[in-house]
Amino acid sequence: MDEAKIRLSPKEMDLVTNAEWILTKNSILQKIAELLGQFQSQYSQILETLPELPEEVRGTGPKISKGENFRGLPYLVLDYPRRFDQQDVFAVRTLFWWGNFFSITLHLSGKYKKAFEGKIISSLPLLRQKDFFLCINEDQWQHHFEKDNYLPLHILNDEAVQKHLEERSFVKIASRLSLEEWDKSLSCMLVHFRTIMELLLN
Repeated sequence: MDEAKIRLSPKEMDLVTNAEWILTKNSILQKIAELLGQFQSQYSQILETLPELPEEVRGTGPKISKGENFRGLPYLVLDYPRRFDQQDVFAVRTLFWWGNFFSITLHLSGKYKKAFEGKIISSLPLLRQKDFFLCINEDQWQHHFEKDNYLPLHILNDEAVQKHLEERSFVKIASRLSLEEWDKSLSCMLVHFRTIMELLLN
């Protein structure tokens, strides 16, 4: 019988014979899930201080989901508040992406985009000050921050943003935080969450 033709590099062999790194990865992902649960609890407290969301959004509870393969890497997502219909999306998505960042995104499409895009335009100075980005991709389900997906709002003038909103069926604004800033992730996400909700609801 021929020996297997698929061979492992020395580094791959070290990993495949060592279960500890997988157990460590699983432990980290469990801690991320717990952290997103803390985010959700704090988000709820903020929402209690603000005018009410649309009724159908209020009626949809938070959801934490995970996957193993966004561009080959694990991720966890908290969607809250959220409402996903075929044409109408209202979501604040908090994302942990392994090896990359935390991010928080306001995602609006359909009737919610129409209802709130004027408030986004009027809040552009604040969003620039808080280092938010605008999604320029035609695919609303991409979450990376490469130049073909997000551009920083501080390099876009109001007219460029307005033109973009007119040409797209959705709008996404987002901010990110490096994983090295783990210890302040909760406080930073809360600041950005409050910014998003106050510009929409006040």
